[in-house]
Amino acid sequence: MTQDAPVKAAAKKAAPAASAPALGDAERDALDADIAALHKGAHSWAALSLPQRITLLRTLRTSVAATIDDWANAAADSKGLRSNHPLRGEEWLSGPYSVLGAIDAYAATLSRLAEGRGALDGVRIGRAPGRRTRVDAFPLTGIDRVLLSGFSGEIWLEPGVTPRTARASAGLAQLTPAVSGGVGLVLGAGNITSIPVLDVMYELLAHNRVALLKVNPTQDALVPVFERALAPLIEPGFLRIVRGGPAVGGYLTAHRDLSHVHITGSAATFDAIVWGSGAAAKRRRREGRPQLKKPITAELGGVSPIIVVPGDWTDADLTYQAEHVATMRLQNCGHNCIAGQVVIMSSDWPQAAQFRAALRRAYANAPERPIWYPGSPSRLRQAAEDYPDALVLADRLLIDVSADRDAAALQTTEYFGPVLGIVELPGTGQDFLDAAVAHANDELQGALGANLLVHPATERALGAGFERAITALRYGSIAINAWTAFGFITPTLTWGAYPGNDIDEVGSGIGVVHNALLLDQVERSIVRGPFRPFPRSLPILNGGGRFTILPKPPWFVSARTGAAVSEGLTRFRARGGVPGLVRTLLRALRA
Repeated sequence: MTQDAPVKAAAKKAAPAASAPALGDAERDALDADIAALHKGAHSWAALSLPQRITLLRTLRTSVAATIDDWANAAADSKGLRSNHPLRGEEWLSGPYSVLGAIDAYAATLSRLAEGRGALDGVRIGRAPGRRTRVDAFPLTGIDRVLLSGFSGEIWLEPGVTPRTARASAGLAQLTPAVSGGVGLVLGAGNITSIPVLDVMYELLAHNRVALLKVNPTQDALVPVFERALAPLIEPGFLRIVRGGPAVGGYLTAHRDLSHVHITGSAATFDAIVWGSGAAAKRRRREGRPQLKKPITAELGGVSPIIVVPGDWTDADLTYQAEHVATMRLQNCGHNCIAGQVVIMSSDWPQAAQFRAALRRAYANAPERPIWYPGSPSRLRQAAEDYPDALVLADRLLIDVSADRDAAALQTTEYFGPVLGIVELPGTGQDFLDAAVAHANDELQGALGANLLVHPATERALGAGFERAITALRYGSIAINAWTAFGFITPTLTWGAYPGNDIDEVGSGIGVVHNALLLDQVERSIVRGPFRPFPRSLPILNGGGRFTILPKPPWFVSARTGAAVSEGLTRFRARGGVPGLVRTLLRALRA
């Protein structure tokens, strides 16, 4: 999410705005020169054959792999994580690891197309409820089946899309590679370092659109790393990277030579781009005349639920899943659109008090870290004012909303910081699950990601009712016994809001990204994971759940060896090497 709200700037090709900060002639000329170079690059990109694009992706992979140390370290330093901080590994997984995985996945898709096969050749397709087609999008490689055993991911397409249509349309712009998508503007996220790069790649491969990337000021320190890592895209004119604040953003969004805008940010920033501000923006809305004259896609976050389905949990289950929930909120200090914010529990669950106690312990024991994202301290103070009875820790809040306290602020404000709340609903079994799904759909702001924790025996007992509840959950990414971050980091899955938003009511955004299978008409991605870690995931112990070789996953904020394991997995992704992987797995066993 980014907090810089572009406004119109007086410039050669942008309409003037009286209150906008002005750009100097030299700044405008430099931006215009970048855009002119990109227009030449767009012609060059359209002239590349699929085999040439695959070669370019392999070159890009080598270039990114050469920067992984500088990338992860610069990102961690920029967030105030000291060299021995236990959560420094987050920057390996959410940065270079994610980008390397995406490059590999896109190269695999393009290779199938270049060989005259379909983009979904070898990918299993089935049916999902409500006349939907399901694409089994993860795992697709042997190494993922082993290292991430117990996890699977599927993409549901919009109702009415048949398997035949899905196969025929998969590939998007790579089905017509010579048709240029022009030059687009990517307004990069400020919180996760892989997001701007992944968005640029999606512009190129899903839309045949070369990109001008404006980084968020929070990531200025990463620009030299990006320039080295992405040199294979920069040198031929497929990408330009610029810095700047609102004046630069305003000039670029209004530029007549840019054909599209993609933003990862806030709804307020989106509205400022599309409608402007103040009385003029209200008038434009009434008249249906947006100031933005080009198409826009966006990923804008929201308030994500964590639905805890009541069941018969062991003490170890309560502890593990409490740490899971704490991770969903506290990874990256909660500065994530992907973060869980509202735990929805049953007031009739006999183990509710035990889970609350386990969650308080896990939340309190997570390592402290800087609250580094601009604006987050003020949002944290606002949450404390809204809920004066909240448990206040050194750098975080835990809000337990009782029946007599209004939950509206918690459920409609994306705090984008270390604020976690608990809301109770009555009921057990299917009654509770249906009520929790309806509550998430109707009471929580946005429709980006939802998480569910359910004992395997409870899921089996619910039977078809469980799948009906999942179908009714209107979110673009759903994680069952997992965190939606797993879907974000998996390149063959999609990331974006549940479809149906537009510029008038943008909600959590418009369109999807990642999507390395290049699927059309996507509705949602669903991740399913193991309820218990290794060794409790062994068949004799897992209560009918999924087996996994992972003990505590390295992305857990409570994983003692998470930093070393995350670094090791990234190095293996970059360079291979069985001995290094074995050492990493042995470290994982000590998590």
